[in-house]
This record gives sequence, C-alpha cells and structure tokens, in this order.
Amino acid sequence: MATLILVRHGRSTANTAGVLAGWTPGVHLDERGAAQAAALPERLTDVPIDAVVSSPLERCVQTLQPLLDARPGLDLETDERIGEAHYGDWSGRKLAELADDPLMAVVQQHPSAAVFPGGESMRAMQARAVDAVRDWNARVEAVHGEGAVYVMCSHGDIIKSLVADALGMHLDLFQRVSVEPCSVTAIRYTRTRPFLLRLGDTGDFGSLAPRGPAAGEAGGGAGVVGGGAGAP
Repeated sequence: MATLILVRHGRSTANTAGVLAGWTPGVHLDERGAAQAAALPERLTDVPIDAVVSSPLERCVQTLQPLLDARPGLDLETDERIGEAHYGDWSGRKLAELADDPLMAVVQQHPSAAVFPGGESMRAMQARAVDAVRDWNARVEAVHGEGAVYVMCSHGDIIKSLVADALGMHLDLFQRVSVEPCSVTAIRYTRTRPFLLRLGDTGDFGSLAPRGPAAGEAGGGAGVVGGGAGAP
C-alpha cells in the first residue's frame, strides 16, 4: 500500500505567541515558518511524490506551496478531516493560561476522555484523521499503484494521533510523541500493519539541546497541546 509523508506546518504566528490556534482564522506562517517551508522541497528532493493533500487551514497550505512550485505536475487537494482539532472555547487562548484549567490534566493524562468545551473530543479528532488516511491510502494506491508516495500537511495533535494509531498505541499515550514545526513523519502502510519510518524529522539536531519548558508545559513533563513552536 501507500507510503504517507506527514508534514507538520511550519512555525506559525500562533506558535510564537504561545496561542492555541485551532481553526481561528488569520493564523499564518511567521518568518521562520516561511523559511522552513522554503527548505521542504530540497529535503524531499529524492522522494517521488504522487499526490499532495493538506488541511484547509492557511498555515498548512502555505507550508506546501514551495513544494508545489518545485513540482508543477502536482495538484493540491484539501481534506477537512486532517484539519486541526476543534478546540472550541480553548481556541485563541494562551497555552500558559490553559495550563491551569482542570481539563488540561485530562488532556495530558487521559486524552481519550477529553472533550473540549464547545469543540470535539480527542477520540473524534483521531477517528476522523485515521479515516482520512485510510481513504487517501486507497485512493492514491488505486491511481498510482502499491508503491505510491503522498504528502499530507497537517497539525501537531493530528499527526501525533496518526502515529499512535500506526504504532497500535492507545490515544492516552500520544502525548509522549513530539513533532516540531515542519517536521517530517513517514508511515508505510501494508495490508497487515503500518511501519513508522520517520518520526518528527527536522534534520536539525540543535533542537535536541536541553531547553526550558515551552509555554503550556508543566515542568517540562507535559506535551504541548497543538504541538508547540519547536526549537528557538
């Protein structure tokens, strides 16, 4: 079956502001995020790409534009099912203030039970994303054959939930996964099981250097809802 290359969008204005964007309009790549997107075509230069799919949100479409410019034969398709989690009343709020909300402990420790006020559950988020990938696997394979490779640009929590599904890992453990802005995660699907080939690869080992906890983290031991801003 197909090989899926998951790209998290480049660093956004919401990431640098420490804001949980969700589906809030007007969120776009910042200067660093634009540079990350511009470098993506070279990072994938040796990879044959048969299709490109994106979350409809601006920061994802912007991230893929340099890749589309470099490969004019590719067309962009969007799918709302891989759009950001619907954070409801949390959307547009600072992660630092959300850290004190009692729901954050559930999001961190028992996300399969988390339902965002006025939004969706994390289980529903994962289910729609997995359904989208399974549909696109079949669609891309039907047109391009079993060796097809396609790129999908999405968001931190969506990608983490897809990794959890690929590893057969319960959603309650998905906060242990980290994917930085414009990182590449690759999953090869077969008829019997998926294989995780890359996880959160940015090519920047400087991001492994110890640093203080990001906004929204509790003592450095919690996952950043939405994915965080990456290395400084």
